[in-house]
Parts: sequence; structure tokens; C-alpha cells
Amino acid sequence: MDCYLENIKVFKALGDPKRCMIVDMLSCGELCACNILEKFEMSQSTLSHHMKKLCECGIVKARIEGKWTHYSLDEDTISKTKQFFCAITSDKENCICKENSKCCKECNENE
Repeated sequence: MDCYLENIKVFKALGDPKRCMIVDMLSCGELCACNILEKFEMSQSTLSHHMKKLCECGIVKARIEGKWTHYSLDEDTISKTKQFFCAITSDKENCICKENSKCCKECNENE
């Protein structure tokens, strides 16, 4: 259960289309907040809210330089999230569906 709880934070953060677009922008490399603001019609406080969510889940890192914050993707979190997504979307020996699985009565009657 812990691995699900740990990873769900990233998926919740990506549940907003603008945050997904920001992550897409950061896939090309580090960007200053001013560059991100240029692409969206939003206030700096709204951008700060989005960036806070992305930083809290660990997918984005922030670096302050002067009066501006620069953002980049956290490759470690990206890698772990990719592995988790592959794991939950792949058939495997230790899948939770195989723990104590017994078919329902209706399935047995159809055999």
C-alpha cells in the first residue's frame, strides 16, 4: 500500500492540464518562472500554486537565482514514477489480483 500512496501524489499533481503542460515544457530543460508565465494566461500567484504542487510531489525541483525561481524535472522521481506505472499496468506473478483469488459462483456455472 505504501508504494501506491507514495506514487499517487505525482498522478494527483498531474491531474491538472496546466500542470501537465508545465511538466511537458520542463522536459526540454530548466526554465525560469518568467518563461513559464509567458506561455499561460495566469497570475504569478497561480503559477506559484501549480509549481508548489509539482514540487511537493517531487516531480519538479526549484532553484532560486536572484529574484526568480528556476524549475526543472527531478529525474529520480520521473524514473520511479515510470517504473511504478509500468508495474501497475503489466501482468506479473505477484499481482494483487492473484492473492487469494477465487472465481465467483457465476463464473464457475458458466464453465
